[in-house]
Amino acid sequence: MIRSILQKRWIKWPLIILGGVFLIFIIFYGTIYFGLWGKIPTKKELSSLQQDEATQILDKDEQLIGKYFIYDRQPVTYNDLPNHLIDGLIATEDVRFYEHDGVDNVSLLRVFFKTILFRDKSSGGGSTITLQLVKNLLGRKDYGAFSIVVNKLKESIIAKRIEELYTKEEILTLYFNTVPFPDNTYGIESASQKFFNKSTAALTLSEASILIGSLKANHSYNPRLFPERSQLRRDVVLQQMTKYGYITRDNASRVMSQNIILNYQYFNHDLGLAPYFREEVKKELKDILKNYKKADGTAYDIYKDGLIIHTTLDSKMQLLAENVMKEHLKGLQKDYENAYGNKAPWNTNDTILKEALAQLPVYQKYKNEGLDEKQIIDSFSVKREMELFDWDGNSTKKVSVKDSLQHYLKFLNTGMIAIDPSDGGVRAYIGGIDYRYFKYDHVSQSKRQVGSTFKPFVYTTAIENGMKPCNYYSLKEVTYTNLKDWTPKNSSEEDDPYLNYNLETALSNSINTIAVKVLGEVGVTKVLDQVQKMGITEKLPEQPSIALGTAGIKIKELAGAYASYVNNSKGVTPFYIKKIEDKKGNLIASLEPKISEEQAYSDYTRQVLLEMMKSTVNNGTASRLRTTYGLKNEMAGKTGTTQDNKDGWFVGITPKLVTVTWVGNDNYSIGFKTTAQGQGANSALPIFGKLYQKMNKDPDFDFITKSSFEKTPENVLDDLDCKPEKRDNFLKRLFSKKKKKKKFREK
Repeated sequence: MIRSILQKRWIKWPLIILGGVFLIFIIFYGTIYFGLWGKIPTKKELSSLQQDEATQILDKDEQLIGKYFIYDRQPVTYNDLPNHLIDGLIATEDVRFYEHDGVDNVSLLRVFFKTILFRDKSSGGGSTITLQLVKNLLGRKDYGAFSIVVNKLKESIIAKRIEELYTKEEILTLYFNTVPFPDNTYGIESASQKFFNKSTAALTLSEASILIGSLKANHSYNPRLFPERSQLRRDVVLQQMTKYGYITRDNASRVMSQNIILNYQYFNHDLGLAPYFREEVKKELKDILKNYKKADGTAYDIYKDGLIIHTTLDSKMQLLAENVMKEHLKGLQKDYENAYGNKAPWNTNDTILKEALAQLPVYQKYKNEGLDEKQIIDSFSVKREMELFDWDGNSTKKVSVKDSLQHYLKFLNTGMIAIDPSDGGVRAYIGGIDYRYFKYDHVSQSKRQVGSTFKPFVYTTAIENGMKPCNYYSLKEVTYTNLKDWTPKNSSEEDDPYLNYNLETALSNSINTIAVKVLGEVGVTKVLDQVQKMGITEKLPEQPSIALGTAGIKIKELAGAYASYVNNSKGVTPFYIKKIEDKKGNLIASLEPKISEEQAYSDYTRQVLLEMMKSTVNNGTASRLRTTYGLKNEMAGKTGTTQDNKDGWFVGITPKLVTVTWVGNDNYSIGFKTTAQGQGANSALPIFGKLYQKMNKDPDFDFITKSSFEKTPENVLDDLDCKPEKRDNFLKRLFSKKKKKKKFREK
């Protein structure tokens, strides 16, 4: 009976064709299984899956502030995954996840027949979570017309092996740690931190649904770029969760009524919090890791090995510092440009522009290629689309290299560091106004003249070598004949040549003439020796003008030296990294702060100088901290302004924090138009003042803002107890009407 039926042609040939197709499929499948289309990982190889992981940079309170990565990925455990995140994934991507062995065979056959036989590219993928995991882990190759089928069958073989090796919970964990999310983000933890600034475990139902929804199409459902579209996709996820009983309809409706709210964090190299600090940490990290190897003897890779870097930064203080810097520099830039008006040097001085063009690397490249000056300048005049930085909002314009350079020549820049004076731990660090456009780091790279912020070092040397705080010196200008008739001048035009100040008044009012006279008495060599003991390693010129801060010193070194005034007379070296761990939390290296072993000067000298710099804040050049900014904190400080108003400085000292700020133009040919605008009290001090205003309002900073200096000993107060000034008597004035000339001598 059966034989007679099979002999009928309308049954026989379809069966033969079907059998032939099945045989072809078996053979085809065998070629894939045995590796003719590329090797398939064995179970042993799949049992130790490893993925490149981003190195995490943590602040002092272990808050994530940045990453180093090729693929932005950081892992989580199954216990970190909230139930509604898992439920949303299963309801949307694979409702039979707990029932199958990694492959939905019906869907797989559909792909084979429709794609091969009918060339239907819209046949769908039929992917399970496990199949998607395989794709995430191993990627896909191009096999021409057979690509979809070959890749799918390879993935199905690997998926079944994974299901035999791992539990469903482990598969879900692997999936969430490898799946790509929008903005080049890999893994749920990185996506959670980037889009919502929180850990995976803290994701709400809405936030989890947004991220799950984006898996369908990373770009199209990117909540940063397309919030409305992302919200609609989120609602689809919630509806699926309702359909399969994971949440109630009322709960879904409540969440669907909420708008998307992101707390986006930029973890790429140019954006986000503290980019200059993160770049400096990276440089130091590479140097440190040269001395350490992994267990297998290979070197650590900060872009792939998922290291955990514990830094000294206070991310909350850093955010406040960046905000006040932007607020101040935006207003100062406007005043700066208005002061120059139509006569701005970046627009009218061809020499400045030509010199700046000649400094460009591409200029030297063209020069080496044999182009003459005219040809190079002509090439710099070709216009193209370019994004330009501006405080009122970046813009894209069609400009030439020459136009672009002219645009950037006008900008004031800044550098700022705040350190814990007890060990040098960096709490806040600003290397410039915007890392995307100004890569040069003014904290660690720049050496600008420090102006009057050097004067405390001169007075420290003088007191340490026996000079009394109540010694008086005349404000009168002196011309030093043996120094090419050099005549140091004071910034004020109202200086009385017959007036004498004691050291405290001279320092707090930043009197140039007296600083040079004190240097002459104590000696340049002794001052340089003292500065070196305080931690400044820069080789400084042995010239009298150093009393006025003509030497270039890095901001971080200046901060380390000033820390000695509240650190038992010991300078510190600012540092960034506390310890380095591997991805499992095992300690690789622990870094100790570098603090001078011996005092750079006596306790008496330190307490005298601290009182003098308190006067600078209370009555001197930094008094606007009390008047304009209303600060009542215990603090000391020193302002600084260099010749022709090129640099503005301020050093703020409180018992638990030392802060240095600098403002100026990167091009040293361009200064402020006026001293009133360019002086440190106006250009640099406001960053410090505004920062402390904000810190005073936050109880988290009470340990800094409410700290007190040590009690000043009675003998120090007694030695400072004298009239701040005195005038020459009639006879002395009578015989000193001419400008005094003498040689500069050191004792």
